[in-house]
Amino acid sequence: MRDTSATPERPAAPGPLAGVRVVELAGIGPGPFAAMLLGDLGADVVRVDRPEPSPLGTDPAYDLTNRNKRSVLVDLKAADGPGLVLDLVERADLLIEGYRPGVAERLGVGPDACLARNPALVYGRMTGWGQDGPRAATAGHDLGYAAVAGVLGLVAGPGGAAEPPGIPANLLGDYAGGSLYLVVGLLAGLHHARATGTGQVVDAAIVDGAAHLGSMLWGLLAAGHWQDRRGVNLLDGGAPFYAIYRASGGGHLAVGALEPRFYAEFARLLELGPDAPGQYDLARWPELRARIAERFATRTRAEWEARFAGTDACVEPVLTMRQASADEHLTARGTYVEADGVTQPAPAPRFSATPGALRRPPARPGADTAEVARDWGVAALDPSLNSAADQGE
Repeated sequence: MRDTSATPERPAAPGPLAGVRVVELAGIGPGPFAAMLLGDLGADVVRVDRPEPSPLGTDPAYDLTNRNKRSVLVDLKAADGPGLVLDLVERADLLIEGYRPGVAERLGVGPDACLARNPALVYGRMTGWGQDGPRAATAGHDLGYAAVAGVLGLVAGPGGAAEPPGIPANLLGDYAGGSLYLVVGLLAGLHHARATGTGQVVDAAIVDGAAHLGSMLWGLLAAGHWQDRRGVNLLDGGAPFYAIYRASGGGHLAVGALEPRFYAEFARLLELGPDAPGQYDLARWPELRARIAERFATRTRAEWEARFAGTDACVEPVLTMRQASADEHLTARGTYVEADGVTQPAPAPRFSATPGALRRPPARPGADTAEVARDWGVAALDPSLNSAADQGE
């Protein structure tokens, strides 16, 4: 594993977002992940935590979505709470909030209040349903957003089309359709703000981003090359050469031999035999699938890994999280790192001149209040600074 953490002997590279200031109003899920990504790339992220504990109940030391951040405690329901946040906003480039529509406004830190204090601010709103529409005010989670967006129905379950869709943790909706689209929106807004001096509001709804992920498939659907049902298409497990198979003794292998030349290599190494159905003989796909499954069942996953290693057959093992962190290729690239005793993904993507780095462990709520007050010039955050000033220190 490569070590991307900063040390006194080897200070961290600034990252491509060095100098960008971000205020994150504490939440859970896609908002914190988006802020973490900005922090990984060098932004100065200040997370505004609430006085009460996180509803997740996780030890803050293991909440990796709070790495590369600093934390201050502010009670937004207290009389001085909104003003403290607005003091930070005045000095920020970006803001992230993930409340239900209207909540930030009621707390006094909505877009109008923030943009009045800082007209160049890019105000990022992270929600599942968006700021308007029939579902906007209702609760939800990743699974429901992905379901309504039409992307969860693309995910084959263990029993194929006859079974309910698989559940890809909270990666498809929260992070792919939510966090990543919010970050793109924030950076695009930042580019515009720096060119014009004018900020704006970014409405990043998970349903919008998740739907957008399916753009290619909507084109295929319109062209008649995609069926609007699961488990019968080229990329959703319908094709026997783009599917997952069980090996002898357990373990699975992912087959992605789409192109004819790759499929030919796959068929040769799997020893399908000359009488096997042709790759695109759709009528015989069930027979081909059964033949492939029968062959995979004759050897262990490790034996098939060795068989396909270094070839263009496009067959790879389905690894668990811990297995992935020890994979030869990912180890060589340093895709996973160990920092502060925790194995975790390294910052991504990679930059040749301004690489991201793990500069700070996960922020503990309120632990950085004095430091942020000093660095951002918001003395009201830390009464001790005012006391020191009064005493001439």
